[in-house]
Amino acid sequence: MESLLAEPRIELVETDVSFGPRTQLICDAHDLPFQKHAFDAVVVQAVLQYVLEPSQCIHEIERVLKPDGLVYAESAFMQQVVHGCYDFGRFTHLGFRRLFRRFEEIRSGPVCGPGMALAWAGQFFLLSFTKGRHTRRVAHVLGRLGLFWLKYFDAALIDKPGTYDAASGFYFLGKKSVQVLSDRELIGLYRGAQTTNEVSSAFFAPTSVL
Repeated sequence: MESLLAEPRIELVETDVSFGPRTQLICDAHDLPFQKHAFDAVVVQAVLQYVLEPSQCIHEIERVLKPDGLVYAESAFMQQVVHGCYDFGRFTHLGFRRLFRRFEEIRSGPVCGPGMALAWAGQFFLLSFTKGRHTRRVAHVLGRLGLFWLKYFDAALIDKPGTYDAASGFYFLGKKSVQVLSDRELIGLYRGAQTTNEVSSAFFAPTSVL
């Protein structure tokens, strides 16, 4: 966001559901208070995992964008619950791409890799032993101090096929389009490391009954 804020030719309208240092308008992403074709671009960063109906929010983004308008979005995949009772969804790379099926993809992929995902998991493993506010704060600090270094593996892993199966989060950059990506086309966009045989053996593995 710093690059956009530093460009004087870009007029930004920043919205949120609560007051913040740069919030200009409080509104609901399911029902944006803007006219049709009002914007050249929309940035929706770390939002879609916290809304009840992501598809409705994407519909609103389409509505307020001009023809050929751009959208940039980021959302979580391998992350634990962050905002308590206001945390609703996670998206695989293909799941996130399907949300934007009425957009032509310019670029998409992991925004944080498996190193960050492992750090998240480790920190919340420590938090699972705690309950009180004070002990949870201590666990937060210990987790960050002890596991922050894992994120540096992502510099080497971010473009690997396996990262598409284990990333902490994904991004999508696309252009509004009149064409709609079909589900058959969507499946062909898989970039992960799992083969068809792996998927079949995992899905149909026999279950042991104790």
